Amino acid sequence: MIDFLYGTAWKEERTPALTELALRTGFRGIDTANQRRHYFEAGVGQGLAAAYRAGIVTRADLFLQTKFTYQRGQDHRLPYDPTADLSTQVAQSMRSSLEHLDTDHVDCYVLHGPASGHGWTEEDDEVWTAMVKERDAGRTRLLGVSNVSLRHLEQMMAAHTEVPAFVQNRCFAQLGWDRDVRAWCQARGITYQGFSLLTANPEVLHHPLVARLAARVQATPAQVVFRFAHAIGMLPLTGTLQRGAHAARPCQPRPHPLRRRGAGDRVARRLIGQNDALTGLGRPGIFFVTRHVFPLDKCSPPRCSRSGT
Repeated sequence: MIDFLYGTAWKEERTPALTELALRTGFRGIDTANQRRHYFEAGVGQGLAAAYRAGIVTRADLFLQTKFTYQRGQDHRLPYDPTADLSTQVAQSMRSSLEHLDTDHVDCYVLHGPASGHGWTEEDDEVWTAMVKERDAGRTRLLGVSNVSLRHLEQMMAAHTEVPAFVQNRCFAQLGWDRDVRAWCQARGITYQGFSLLTANPEVLHHPLVARLAARVQATPAQVVFRFAHAIGMLPLTGTLQRGAHAARPCQPRPHPLRRRGAGDRVARRLIGQNDALTGLGRPGIFFVTRHVFPLDKCSPPRCSRSGT
């Protein structure tokens, strides 16, 4: 089971070394994309190979997630024939990803953002149907979508009986940590993956309340945010460049401070609050969550099965 994803975007030539380091540090979930514009997926494969050779992990230990990206989100280094139909592009992108990662399947294949920001389109229908075929052929175990609004998800559900296992979005504290989409996912048993929890929310990381909570449990402000994310049922994604300084080091041998003696629950309870009002962080509009939408006693960290389980 995993409770963190390591994000590999924007690392370029450092991708192999940082992927291997993430695995050495304890990450067992790796997120990438066949989008050379922002990711070096082949470099992720190189990092995985180094970790396999060193005996750090085996393929069966890992949760590997990659994405299909429309041409408009790519640069000139395309993983498919741009003249082919979308269904063929999905299959070609998957084939390329499997080669990059040296595996016969991934654990999750994600639509890297819909074709339009205004709603679910016929293009998305074609791509999603092709992704389902990839799943049925055994080249991925699960499917997901990213960078979507509640409107996208509602329209997608109206058009397809196959709903995603994962939704991955950027989270802003000022927008309630994507509250509406998270609630939609929770009601349907869909795991919500949150990214940019730190970079999109510097005002939270530097807020005095978070600093006091971190000092109380001997943790970093980033670890407080990640523990909060777990408490509201989120699977956090982090692309830290440091050795566990920003991550909660999920698989380290000794207990993490946020996991000892109920410290994490106390942090989450303090952040979520004890009433039905928004828990303020010092100024209007900056808040974590409303207790009536996510009661603490119903929150638990999300879990994803690794490959082979």
